[in-house]
Amino acid sequence: MLTVLGCRAAMPADGQASSAYLVSTDSTRVLLDCGPGAVTALGAVSTPAALDGIVISHLHTDHCYDVLPLGKALLMSRMLGNDRFPTLPTAGPPPGDRPIPLHVPKGGRAALERLAAVFPIPSRPELDRAFGAALEIREYEPGEELTIGDCRVVLRPLHHTMSNCGVRVTDPAGSSLVYSGDTSDVAGLSELARGADLLLCESTLELPDDTSDGHMSAARAGRVAAAAEVGQLVLTHFVTADPTWLDARRAEACESFAGPVHLAAPERVFPVC
Repeated sequence: MLTVLGCRAAMPADGQASSAYLVSTDSTRVLLDCGPGAVTALGAVSTPAALDGIVISHLHTDHCYDVLPLGKALLMSRMLGNDRFPTLPTAGPPPGDRPIPLHVPKGGRAALERLAAVFPIPSRPELDRAFGAALEIREYEPGEELTIGDCRVVLRPLHHTMSNCGVRVTDPAGSSLVYSGDTSDVAGLSELARGADLLLCESTLELPDDTSDGHMSAARAGRVAAAAEVGQLVLTHFVTADPTWLDARRAEACESFAGPVHLAAPERVFPVC
C-alpha cells in the first residue's frame, strides 16, 4: 500500500509537504524520501517509531530535509515515554529501541552530519544524537539491493542534476512499486518499472518539456508507464495544487498510457497489487 505524505516539488506549499511516501505491507513500513513537512504528515497517519527503514533517492533538500527532525522526534518520543525528560544512555540506543536504518546516497552521511551540527540543542544534548541513536545512516551504492523488513528494495541510478536512484519495492507476494525520485531518464526508468504494479513518477514539468534540469513532464511519465506496462500510474512532485493545472497534467499522461492515472495528494492511499 502507498500512502502519500507529501507531493510538492521544491518547498512545501499550500499546506502540503514535499516529497515523502509511505510504503506498507502487513508487517513492514518503508519511508521513501523525507522532504520538508514529512514528519508532521507522517504523524497524521502513523508514527516514526513504526518505520522499518527509510530510503532517500537523492540529497536535494526537498527529498531529505526532514530526516533530522524525524530523528529528533524519535528521541523525544523515547524520552517522553519513559518518565519526564529522562537521560538517554551515552552509548547506544536504549534496549528495544534500535536505530532505524536510513539509506542514503554516497556522501549522505557527511551532508546530514553537517546539517545536524548547525542545529544543536545545548539544553538537551541527548537530542543531538539523531544520527546514531535514532537513525543509523547507511550509504548505498547505485545498483545495490536491500532488504527492509519483508520487502526487497532495488536501487537503480537515474539521471538527474545530482546522483539519484529510482527505487523498486517488492513485497513477499511479488507486488511491486517503483518510485522515480527526480529524473529525466525515460529509458532507465522504463527498465526499472518494467511490469510494476504501480509507478510513482515525478511530473514537474509542463509541455513543452525541457529536461535539462533533470525533471520529467506528466506526458513523459505516461510514456514511461506505457513502455513499462505498469498496472497504474501515480503522478507526483507538483509545482502547484491548482486543480486545473493538475487535471491538465493528468490528461497529458493519459494520452500515452491507457491504464489508471492518479494524482498524488496528501494522505491519499493507493493499493499496490
